[in-house]
Amino acid sequence: MRACGGVGVWGRERRVAVREEKLPVTVRLPANPRLNRFAVTVDRLVAWLARHWLAVFNVVVALFIGLPFLAPLLMHAGATGAGRLIYTLYSPTCHQLPERSFFLFGPSGVYSVTELEALGLLPVGDNIFQREVLRWIGAPEVGYKVAICERDVAIYGAILLSGLIFALLRGRLRRPGRPLPKLPIWLYGLLLVPLAVDGGTQLVGLRESDWLLRLITGGLFGAATVWLAYPYVEEAMAEVHR
Repeated sequence: MRACGGVGVWGRERRVAVREEKLPVTVRLPANPRLNRFAVTVDRLVAWLARHWLAVFNVVVALFIGLPFLAPLLMHAGATGAGRLIYTLYSPTCHQLPERSFFLFGPSGVYSVTELEALGLLPVGDNIFQREVLRWIGAPEVGYKVAICERDVAIYGAILLSGLIFALLRGRLRRPGRPLPKLPIWLYGLLLVPLAVDGGTQLVGLRESDWLLRLITGGLFGAATVWLAYPYVEEAMAEVHR
């Protein structure tokens, strides 16, 4: 906006520029009590999870590894519907092959394909893919298998055990101004080599592993994953609730 001034000493019209100032405008939206309550609830939930994430993780892993052991218990107790439901729920997560699974409530904890075929419990001559599709869960004379394989038992068992150890040690591992110690990536990769070799050679048919090697290689993978990932998660959650 411009305004004209008076006549100067030389008799000529002077023009004086006047700067227009813009005042800030505040727009108030109508309050929404439901939206406000929802936002507060979400904030509290996030803050709670940031403080207790490790306990939540450990409980979830404990349930995940505990239910597969509940399945043979239910089958043995006669609650076959509930037992079969657990086997079905875990079928997308694991091949559940009987020769690579632990058995409960039978004369032996593990069986080979040859032993199960000799007992007439598996069709003779089926390949690994046919046995996987069969989803045979066991029988009263040999017991019932755990709903996940031996290697998965080792992986999730090591994740749970390492998570509990991390919960006990994380206070001692904290140093003011320093990040939590983490497993180096190169060491994590090195600890995966036994699993890759054992599982890979078995997958292509070069050899058949056994329950002990599956436990060792799966346990190394599970423990290494925790000591690589959990310190990063702990630092991220600490930033949230600061």
